[in-house]
Order: sequence, then structure tokens, then C-alpha cells
Amino acid sequence: MNALLEKLDDAEELDLEAKHWRNQVREMAYDIEDCIDDFTSNVESIDATAGFLDKACHFLKTCRAHLEAAWQINDLKTRLQEINERRKRYRVSDSISSTASPVIVDPRISAFYREAASLVGIDSPKRELTGMLMGEEKQLKVMSIVGFGGLGKTTLASQVYREVGGQFHCKVFVSVSQKPDMVRLLTSVLLQLKQHPSHACGVQDLINSLRKYLLDKRYLIVVDDLWDIPSWNIIACAFPQNNQHSRVIITTRQGDVARTCSSDPGCIHNMKPLSEQDSRKLFFNRIFGCKDDCTSDLTQVSCKILKKCGGLPLAIVTLASLLACQPMRLKEQWEHIKNSLATNKFARKSTLEELMHILELSYKSLPLHLKPCFLYLGAYPEDCVISKVELVKRWVAEGFVSNSLEQDAWVVGESYFNELVNRSMIQLPYHEYYTEVSHCRVHDMMLDMILRRCKEDNFISVIHDPQEAIQVQDKIRRLTIDLNGAEADTRAMTITRQVSQVRSLAIFGGSRWIPPLLEFKFLRVLFLEFFLREMIIDLTGINQLPQLRFLKVECKLSIMLPGQIQRLKYLETLELPWVFCTIPSGMVDLPCLSHLILPEGTRLPDGIERLKSLRTLRHYSLRKSSSQDIKALGELTNLADLALSCWKVYWETKETWMPALSSSLKKLGNLKRLSMISFFKICNGDALSLLSPPFPNLEYLDLCGLNFSRVPRWIGALNNLRSLRLGLKSTSSCWEEDVGITGRLPSLVELWLRLPIALTERIVICCSTGFTVLEQLMIDYDGMSYVTFEAGAMPSL
Repeated sequence: MNALLEKLDDAEELDLEAKHWRNQVREMAYDIEDCIDDFTSNVESIDATAGFLDKACHFLKTCRAHLEAAWQINDLKTRLQEINERRKRYRVSDSISSTASPVIVDPRISAFYREAASLVGIDSPKRELTGMLMGEEKQLKVMSIVGFGGLGKTTLASQVYREVGGQFHCKVFVSVSQKPDMVRLLTSVLLQLKQHPSHACGVQDLINSLRKYLLDKRYLIVVDDLWDIPSWNIIACAFPQNNQHSRVIITTRQGDVARTCSSDPGCIHNMKPLSEQDSRKLFFNRIFGCKDDCTSDLTQVSCKILKKCGGLPLAIVTLASLLACQPMRLKEQWEHIKNSLATNKFARKSTLEELMHILELSYKSLPLHLKPCFLYLGAYPEDCVISKVELVKRWVAEGFVSNSLEQDAWVVGESYFNELVNRSMIQLPYHEYYTEVSHCRVHDMMLDMILRRCKEDNFISVIHDPQEAIQVQDKIRRLTIDLNGAEADTRAMTITRQVSQVRSLAIFGGSRWIPPLLEFKFLRVLFLEFFLREMIIDLTGINQLPQLRFLKVECKLSIMLPGQIQRLKYLETLELPWVFCTIPSGMVDLPCLSHLILPEGTRLPDGIERLKSLRTLRHYSLRKSSSQDIKALGELTNLADLALSCWKVYWETKETWMPALSSSLKKLGNLKRLSMISFFKICNGDALSLLSPPFPNLEYLDLCGLNFSRVPRWIGALNNLRSLRLGLKSTSSCWEEDVGITGRLPSLVELWLRLPIALTERIVICCSTGFTVLEQLMIDYDGMSYVTFEAGAMPSL
């Protein structure tokens, strides 16, 4: 059945009968998987060496489950026969035609483009907007960038923001979306300004906090993707008129919104499509790096392809990325893309329909293993910045990632992510502190296409309003409840459809309502995010969800976990980064647990050495662990990500546990990330200088909570280290030797140093120090006049 569904997925066009039959087959495949899952959870296997009486007893206990499974299988067979007869009766097979072979992509691909394409056609509008921005007007000035979706409004705004942002006291880049949650949005602005609101702040409190902070500052705010005037009327209240040359830039698709928000008509920049020359440049840069590498026959075909793109950067980059991922540059492949676009029906479409057609073509050209991964992005809200690590974990839990004998599922899943980046199906958000591809977001036009496809295929059902719950499919397979911006905070919702088949449930803020989780019999993924809400979540019943593989609660509130949590024998990911909870002792008996993220300072139960599958552990409290428990960490040899936390009062009695920590770290040779955090006060870290841990794979080392007299010598052997955070007590006469240790690290792209308040001598960074690939240098120190850079030092900075 799965092979048939793959064939149907590759079909060029299906008529209504064929689509209806395909949907029935797909739902049957789901039901068969549910039947198998139900049986395996009700009938646990018995040891092959068990005696006759034990086997007989086990059979009697599971007899009912066997009978129920037999009845279900008979029912499934009957339904399959009916579907097959319907296919023959309506001759569905005659309406199915196949396309060319799907795009072949090496599944082990891991390279990604830091920028999907060189920016073209942006210099002139950037100069125009910068000129408006840096005018002499002292009063607050609001400018608008207006244009059709896919024209590059956000790209232009981010480039201007990046270029002139340093001339302002503070700056913020925030996305609004169609149905904004004002509490979340205003809190995001405060957090970017390094201000931390209390848990129960409302809109008025947040606006007051922002106005107070911004009142005496020259600020630059970018409000991206503004959809309506009422939203602006609320957001604008947070920006005081302070005569400090402050500026606000909004991007919008709506001309009336631009006219209403802007200070005057001269502050509106209308985005235009790329010229023919710039379109070609963008297209060929993405595929070849330059036009010179393109043959004459491909150039001819490309002109017809670009004509259909209409100068829209999103369409050009999407199609160019599709062609760039072809294993060979063949004219036939380009002709196939051209012919897919050049239909009579397509020629009569509007610009919006043309763009959606291009995006649909890119989706259809994805390899089969990437299609469900891509559609799964529809489970996240609009304008959401999505963590790569979290997304891969959810893909694995859903079963989208194929297991490989040579690579584990987490590595394969990351390669899937990189493939989507290569194809420009997902975007990399601008962030001045990112030195690696760790997050992504989805263009709202692409998200519209995803959600339309999800509805057609019954892949994900999304509910934005409690009153819309009755409109979802009869059998919900994956459910996202996004109540951000919901009017009634305590409003409950009644889902009248059957939910026992739901495999993924995600709830995003806006309401304190949680559905009865025990009804979600086959749930594999549970994600809860309640933003600044005071409530208690009772999760004591989740141990009756035997298929649960992923559980994350992203909120600052109290939760209750089940005492018998060890019954979740398939649980792979447990993330509770901000919650308040007691960890049940049975957690150390979860056989498949690979990723464990707990609140800082949480005590783990004894016996952690039994979690042999663990790859991620945050935040392990040294203060609350015995020396024996710390030594047991060394048994977790699969650990790749370890974050340790301690307190100063405990650190100063380190004689009892430092040998245990040293012994454990020496055994963790697979670590890629290691963090050690000290709360409230910086602690003496010299004891760690004596370690000699073998970390051949370490890429990220964060020791910012500690102070060292000297840079530990063992850091100089970390050839794969990309990011280092370190605190020093003083810059002594050994400074040149110390800085030379970090300068010679061949892979280091990010260095964060905390230096003492009073320097005794000037720090000089010279060409011979190294740092040939360093991209970011952050120095936490007030006396920057003591730091000197020779010409040519840090060439990649």
C-alpha cells in the first residue's frame, strides 16, 4: 500500500475519483499501522527461555488482546476488499499517469549554503531606504516597505537593519503575522532589548515597560509582516516620541496599512520585481555561481523559465534551487520544468497563482523521503523561528527518518534538514549571533501552500479558533491548536471529531485549555507551549500513552509527571527546560531516552548510568548529585551534548567531587557540546585546567560561568572546536601564550572572552596570533581602549 501511495504521489494529475480512492488507501494505511501499534502495546513479548507455565499464563493474560486484534484485522481486510472493488468498478487505474523520475539527492548530503543566493537588485532600494532612515528629523519617523509576497521586503529590511543598526542605542527586529498574540509579540521586543518582564504581564504593562525603556534612547525597530491597522494601533503605542532620531520600519503587503502607518507619503518604498538582468543574475548565481558556466542551450531554456517567475525573488530562488539540486545539468530536465510551468491554464493565472504554482512544482520535485518532513513544518505557527534540533527530533519520533546501518536517525534527519535548506524550501533567519545553521523559518507563501496540501492529504489539521474545531477532518492524524491571540483566555474547546488516531498534538499559547490527553491513544509527539501563563499542567496520565516518543513543555509553569513514567518505553525526547516539577524515579528506566533537558538545578534520580541511549543531558546539577552519581556520568558514553550546573557554595567544596567529574569527562569521547554554568557568582575554574579529557569531536565549549588564571592547555588540542566561551581572571605576562592557544584552533569561528575589570597592560591581536577563520569575537570588558588589532589580524572577522 505504501508503494502504491508513492506511485500516486508521483502522478502528474489525478481526477476526483482517483484522489478520493488515494485518500481511502492512505487512511487505510494509517489504520493498519494503528492496529499494529495497539497490538504491540497490549501484548508485551515474553522471554523465549520462559517455562511452560509462564508462557501459558502470558497467553491467558493477552488472550483478549489477541482476539481484538484478530477482529480488527478481519475488519481491515473487508474494508480493503471494498476499496479494491470500488477501484475496479470506477476504473480508477486508467486515470493515473506517471511523471518522470523524482529528483535524486544523495541522502547523506550535509553541506548547506550559508546564503541561498547572492543578493542582487538590492543596492538601489537599500540606498533609498537608508537615505530616508538617516535623515535629520529628530522626531520619530515611521517608514514602510510595501509589496507583493515574495518580492523580498523582509530581505531588504534586514539588510538595512544590519547596515545601520549600529548607529542606534538599541534595535529590534520582530515579525507580526496575520493573527498576532500581542503579549508574545511585545514580550519578544522586550527580550531583544535585554529586558525581562514578569510572568503575568498584560499588553498594557508591556507597553508601559517598553515606553519607559525607550524614552531616552535612539532606537531602530523593524516590524516585519504587518497585516492590518488595528495591530499597528496597539504596537505603535510602545514607541515614544522622544526627539532622539528614532526610526521604525514596517513591511506589509497592504497599501492602506503602509499609508496609515507611515509618517508621510514620502516614507513609503514600493517594492518592484527584479529586472530581467537581475533575474538572470540571481538565477545563475544560485545554480552555477556565475553565468559563464551556463551552456547556450540551457540559457535559452532559462529565459522561458524566468519569464514565468515575473521577477519575484522567491520564485526565482525556489526554481533555481530545484535545478541546482539536479545531479546533472541536462537540457531535458530544464525542459521538463519549463513545460510544467508553460500550460495554457497557468498562463491565465494571477501573479499570486503563478507563484503558488511554482511552489507546488518545487514540492512535487522533492524526493519522497523529504515530502512528509517538509509538510510537517505546517505544525508550527506563522513566522515561527524553528529549531533545527527540535524539528529533527520530531521527525524521528513521527517515523519520517529512515534508519541507516551506517548513520543513526539523528544524523540522517539533520541531512534532511540540510537538503531542504539547499533547495530553498526553508529560509535561514537573520540573526547577528548565529555562526551555524541552527534555526529556520518558512516564508508565509510557502506556509500557505503547505497548509493547503496538509488539508488535502489530511496530514495536519490546524485550529486557530475554538469555534473552527468542527471543520476538521473526520479522522485527525496530526493536530496543531494555535490559540495565540484568542480572545477568551480560559475558553475551552470541544473537538467533535475522533481524536484517538492523532499521532502529533501541538498546542501554542493563548488559552489555558488542554484536551483530555488519554483520548489520544496513538500519540507519538506532544508539544505544549503556553507563553507567560500561570497554570498547572497535569500530565500524570501520559504513562497510558504507550506510543509517546517526544514530549516537550515550553513554558514557565508547574507540571505533574506520572510516577510510573517508565511505562513510556518508546520515549526518546523529554524536554522540560523552564517548568517546575519533581522528576519521578522511574525516569532512569526509560530504555529509549536519547534527549533529556530539565530545568536548571533539578535533581536527577539515582541510577542515571542506566540511560545508555542518552545523547543529550541538560542541565545536570552537580550541587544536588553525590560523587557516586557524578562518576556514573562516565557510563553514558553516547553523550554528545552535556550541560552541567553548580553553585558557588558547592564549587568551593569541590575536593569531594572533582575527581569524580574528572573521571567521567575522560570517558565521554563522543561529546560535541560541553557547557558548565555557575549561578549568581563566577567561580574559580582552575581545577578544570588540570583535566586532560579526550574530546576529538568537541565543537562547542562554554565555560563562561568560571574564571581561569590561564587558558587551559587541553583546549589547544580541540581541533574541531567552533565556539569557545571563556572567562579569565587577569591578563598576565602569559597573555600572548594564552591567546596563541585559542588562535591556533583551526576551526574556531566564535570566541567569547570575559576579561578582568582593570587591565594591567595592553592586549594586542596581531597577524601571527592566528584566528584565520574566526568570524565573531565578543569581549565582555569595559576598557576596550586597551585592546588593539594589527592590520590584517583576524581576516575572516
